[in-house]
Amino acid sequence: MRHLYLMRHAKAKQPSGDMTDHQRPLRKGGKRQAAAMAHVLQHWQALEGGIYVSTAARTRETFDEIAGQLPDHALFNQVHFDEDLYTFDGDGLQAWVESLPNEAERVLVIGHNPALYDLARWLDQTAPHSLPTGSVLHFTLSASWKSAGHNGAKLAGCLTPETASYPLFQRLAPQPPKRNNDTASRIRDMLEHQYQMIRALEAGVIAGVDPEFLHQYRVNLRRSRAVGESVRAITRVPGLKKMLKRLKQRAQATSDLRDIDVFLEDIAKTPPPLTPGSRQGLIQWLQDCQRERHQALCQQLSAPAYAEEMEAWQHFIASDDVGKALSKLTPKRIRTVLNERIARHDEDLAALSLDTHDTGFHELRKGVKRIRYLADLNPETPEPFLSQLKHRQRLLGEYQDLCSRQAWLDAFGASPDNDPQQQQECVQWRDSLEKPKLVLRKEVLALEPMTNVSP
Repeated sequence: MRHLYLMRHAKAKQPSGDMTDHQRPLRKGGKRQAAAMAHVLQHWQALEGGIYVSTAARTRETFDEIAGQLPDHALFNQVHFDEDLYTFDGDGLQAWVESLPNEAERVLVIGHNPALYDLARWLDQTAPHSLPTGSVLHFTLSASWKSAGHNGAKLAGCLTPETASYPLFQRLAPQPPKRNNDTASRIRDMLEHQYQMIRALEAGVIAGVDPEFLHQYRVNLRRSRAVGESVRAITRVPGLKKMLKRLKQRAQATSDLRDIDVFLEDIAKTPPPLTPGSRQGLIQWLQDCQRERHQALCQQLSAPAYAEEMEAWQHFIASDDVGKALSKLTPKRIRTVLNERIARHDEDLAALSLDTHDTGFHELRKGVKRIRYLADLNPETPEPFLSQLKHRQRLLGEYQDLCSRQAWLDAFGASPDNDPQQQQECVQWRDSLEKPKLVLRKEVLALEPMTNVSP
């Protein structure tokens, strides 16, 4: 099996003065694009073979930014700057590919459009109809380079910088609506914006390179549901309960994957009290679980039923029934329900003790989140009160993260395929997490009743 990776140079400056096309350097944004694709290329194993780069300044600088992100790989020892790749002719690039030596199993080309685009469509007609700057296409060939021919390869992957890097995505993401003093309009705008964000984030979630896409996708799903539940607590909206159930199911489908992402990030930042072998065994097991759940999530997001569900939610938001219900919302009605939830929270907080099961603290966290989202509906909610809510959410969120970590360590320890020593070390680590949990329990129990800090 042979692998061909086609990368278009990152965004470059337009020529000015006596500058030739060959001399055009990258823009600052182009350098960010190239840097963002370094780990994509590494993940796709595109840097394990020959790297062939056009001699133009913008392609050279694209390679330099990639190499700068991976200093341990010594990529400068395997790069070839080829004058033949400074071409915009697809036929010439096709001939170049066919002339590659048989022993080359992986080849990365950093070049130019329209030659790359024409080559991609020649290799596989299912290739995208556009190749934005900084994008990478991955093709597999079962035969020799000479037999690549028309439709002689299969497209295995396609990524743009904006689907590989959340910071780059943010620059093009749907912008939040302007603040509207009318409660009904503000809530509807909020729900519509969250819908647009969910749909825009899907490509990055499926790409699976930057975990922040999944986090933000999950946040927008849960916020939409929370806002809907807050509205439902205040006024009746026909069909809303059914819609919210679907949003809840979609958010739940991301829970395990998000917990694994967070766990792996924490292990990378703070090495756990494990021997190197046990740490690597745990990481490998978590990564296997991560891949399995990511594949399942991608299948869901790619299914026609998913798109139909999301479009139905958008139509529902814009419906007359929702408009009529939202028109009944007033700051006074919001405040009435808010006070009821605050009173319930105080009762739940007073019922907790150091011996309470973890679920009691999880339920308290859910109640705080409901209060927070309801308070957000009213622009008159004082900032000090919102700060108090955020503080409580942070404490209870940290507690939940520790419980989640323990649950994954339990699952790892229960796996029959793992080394007994690794399992024992993870059990000991799991038990040691009870100490920071106890500290957080005491902090939560020391919180004042929310009626003392409510608006």
